[in-house]
Amino acid sequence: MILRKNAVAIITARGGSKRIPKKNIRSFLGQPIIQYSIDAALQSGCFDLVMVSTDSEEIAMISRASGAFIPFLRSAKSSDDQSTTAEVLEEVLCELHKTDQLFEYFCCIYPTAPFVNKDKLREAYFQLKNSTADGIIPVCRFSYPILRSLKIENGLAKMNWPENLNSRSQDLPPAYHDCGQFYFFRTDRFLTTRSLFTEHTLALEVPESEVQDIDTEEDWKIAEVKYSLLLKKRP
Repeated sequence: MILRKNAVAIITARGGSKRIPKKNIRSFLGQPIIQYSIDAALQSGCFDLVMVSTDSEEIAMISRASGAFIPFLRSAKSSDDQSTTAEVLEEVLCELHKTDQLFEYFCCIYPTAPFVNKDKLREAYFQLKNSTADGIIPVCRFSYPILRSLKIENGLAKMNWPENLNSRSQDLPPAYHDCGQFYFFRTDRFLTTRSLFTEHTLALEVPESEVQDIDTEEDWKIAEVKYSLLLKKRP
C-alpha cells in the first residue's frame, strides 16, 4: 500500500568541499551550520519527514543528533562534483517511492543556509499550496541596477548595456537573484520538468540582510556578522 503524505524536506549535504573543508558541518556561531537548516524545517511544522541526503557517515551522524532522518546514503553517482541538485533530488524521491512514500510537495534546503527559518518555509509553503505554480524560490533584489553594470575588456571598463549610460538608476527596473537557500516544489511537476526553476515558479522576496552566499572564508565571516546582527534585532 502506498502511503501518500503531504511534504518532505530534503537537505542536500555532500561530504566533499574543496574551498571550505567540512563546510556542511563546520561550526557557525557555536553549532554545526547544517543544524540551522534542520531546525528551521522541524520548527516550521510543514513536513511529515525532515531528511538529509548525504554520502558522508560523519554528516549523517551529526544530522541524526540534530533531529533529521537519514533513510539511506547517496549513491556514488550522485556524490561527485558533476552531480546537479536536480539529479540528487530525483534520486531521493525515487528511493522514497521504493518504500511506498509519496509526497505531494517537497522542499530542497541547502545545508549552509543559516538564514532559512521556520517563517520563510511556512510562507513559501502557504503561497505554493494556494497557487497553481510549479514551485517557489526565495529571491533577493540586487542593490544596484544590473542594466548599468560593467564588464572589463583588455583592462578597460565597458558597459554591458551602453544604451543605459545616461539612465538614472531609479528609472531602471529592479533585478533579482536566487538566494540559494531553498526551493519548494510540487513533486509531480518537478519529476516532469526535472528543473529547479520553470516558467511557473513563484518568487518569495527576502531582504539583503538575510542573504549571504558562503563559498569562501570571507563569505563565512560576513555571514556570521550578518546573522549576529539579525539576532540582535529579534524581539
